Amino acid sequence: MKLHEYQAKGVFADAGLPVPDSTLASTVDEAVAAAGDVGYPVAIKAQVQVGGRGKAGGIKLAENEEEAREAADAILGMDLKGLHVDQVLVEEAVDFVNELYVGVTMDRGEGKPVAMVSTEGGVDIEEVAAETPEAIAREHVDPAFGLQPYQARRAVFEAGVDRDVAMDVASVLTTLYDLWASKDATEIEVNPVMITAEGDVVCADAVMNIDDDALFRHEDLAAMEDEAAEDELEAKANEYGFDYVRLSGNVGIIGNGAGLVMTTLDLVDHYGGSPANFLDIGGGAKAERVANALDMVFSDENVDSVVFNIFGGITRGDEVAKGINEALEQFEEIPKPVVVRLAGTNAEEGMEILNTDLVTVESTLEDAVQRAVEYSEEGN
Repeated sequence: MKLHEYQAKGVFADAGLPVPDSTLASTVDEAVAAAGDVGYPVAIKAQVQVGGRGKAGGIKLAENEEEAREAADAILGMDLKGLHVDQVLVEEAVDFVNELYVGVTMDRGEGKPVAMVSTEGGVDIEEVAAETPEAIAREHVDPAFGLQPYQARRAVFEAGVDRDVAMDVASVLTTLYDLWASKDATEIEVNPVMITAEGDVVCADAVMNIDDDALFRHEDLAAMEDEAAEDELEAKANEYGFDYVRLSGNVGIIGNGAGLVMTTLDLVDHYGGSPANFLDIGGGAKAERVANALDMVFSDENVDSVVFNIFGGITRGDEVAKGINEALEQFEEIPKPVVVRLAGTNAEEGMEILNTDLVTVESTLEDAVQRAVEYSEEGN
């Protein structure tokens, strides 16, 4: 479960982390009134669970009432990377001289939690990790003992944080780890931690994702679930019983098995594409289930092409093909090009059955992914 920024900041504030004064607003008038209460200048921030809100126009600064009204009017109701903005956080603006990244997640390769600090705050940490991994100081943690004070200090100093604020940043990191462990979080981060000219350390953003399987232990967090779940496609996936994660790319991906879908995601990236989603339809591929999967992927306006990667195990390939044909025949017009690759039991029979007027059929996964990436590029 992903918390909204304002929800995560509430948790942070209760734990003693320094967060700016803020108020949630659902209308332009509420936002203007909140700005007056908080005090100018303010930041008006769209409350949707996507990265890069600022670049997409979802965060604006306002120096006075007129600017606050214009900003709130522009952000409320906007479509931000496929999500409708219904609420904004009106927050005290921070006059900063430096930005840091501080976070905790699970390093599955090491099988341990990892606490991270970087002086490259304010930008996508994934981009930093890919381009300049040395800019991120990492400290792996033994969960039996937790993050020790010396580890927090070491991570902060190795990252090159200014000594004047190093202890305060280490304290933020320690508190984040304690929250990560005690709240059963899968990921928790602040990007950016802002440093003011006076040397104050402020958590200007908040990301906190909770393990769904642990929500029974956290009634306070579970109560936020309905409010936090605003992605209509992910809500629809729950209704259909799919494992689904929305991503930021334009190649829709459907498969029957988590490993198969992950492999497809990796290949899309390998061949220069960008995955739009993770969608595992599970065992069986009857027409209704396939149609539901296609309806979800077609409903994502970011998708320009779709690749089916189906492996017939107990489910036979010819039955899968019949399901795909029947599902696509329900559409008056196929809105996005669909590429299908079948393997496994009765795969050859299935390939012969597939209606090539509705789909593009490829014999290998590599060919299918490359064709889907080509289609996605043509759709841009």
